Amino acid sequence: MPRSMWKGAISFGLVTIPVSVYPATEEKSLRFNQLHDEDGGRLRYRRVCERCGQEVPFEHIVKGYELEKDRYVVLTDEDLESVPVESSRAIDIQRFVDLAEIDPILFKKSYYLVPDETGARAYALLREAMSRDGRVGIAKVSFRDKEHLAALRFRDDAFVLETMFWPDEVREVDFGDVDVHVEVREQELAMARQLIESLTGPWEPDAFTDEYREALLRIVDAKTAGREVEVVQPEPTATVVDLMEALKASVAAARKQVGATEEPTRPSRGGAAAKPPARRKATAASTRKASTRKASTRKRAVGE
Repeated sequence: MPRSMWKGAISFGLVTIPVSVYPATEEKSLRFNQLHDEDGGRLRYRRVCERCGQEVPFEHIVKGYELEKDRYVVLTDEDLESVPVESSRAIDIQRFVDLAEIDPILFKKSYYLVPDETGARAYALLREAMSRDGRVGIAKVSFRDKEHLAALRFRDDAFVLETMFWPDEVREVDFGDVDVHVEVREQELAMARQLIESLTGPWEPDAFTDEYREALLRIVDAKTAGREVEVVQPEPTATVVDLMEALKASVAAARKQVGATEEPTRPSRGGAAAKPPARRKATAASTRKASTRKASTRKRAVGE
């Protein structure tokens, strides 16, 4: 487990649970360094003062809040630590709500909360009480120079703290001049529901892989071994102008992918979709087969 990034306590009512905070996720995307194309030298960024033109070491860098152009108020570490907020010392649960009430757009990053030995019993008690009633705790916590709104829930036996955007940080949707309030035909709706039904299956996260990252790694391996990277142009996708025809073709392709042979069910005279045949859930095996076919195509693209 990585190093703890914050130590404090979960607080609800008069109960406190000492915990340490650890990142719960890590990005696996490839990271690239910028190089000089002529000699392959690594490019470095320097912190240069725009007034004196000198490079500034970290110990001489301070934080400034811009009041107006080129006018700043400097805040020291002591200033930031003196902010009188309770959330700088504790994860203060202020309310319990149902998870389904929270819009996922609010979630930012996940952290595990690991209890100290003295707080293990209270940790287990809170876990059991919240799990039985299906609740999540809404709290405030301060770290990394910012106060966060957060949701506390459980993943298996571990408390997970989900930092959240504040409500005023979520932008309102703007469709511009596009009118999305259009009427849809019942036949289109029935066919769209059939397509969703055909693609519905159990949530199996292990069935999904980052194919782009894997393809990039194969290209790196090929170039490291001195093999030529063959670029295969993707086949053009046929453009279907008619929405109903596109839905029919999509349903047929989805049913074929999961091994179904039935024709799409026609909607009833009342306009509603007739009862579809027994659901054929997408299995992990079928998903893996599809991924294997895609992977083999990508392998040819990198000369393997």
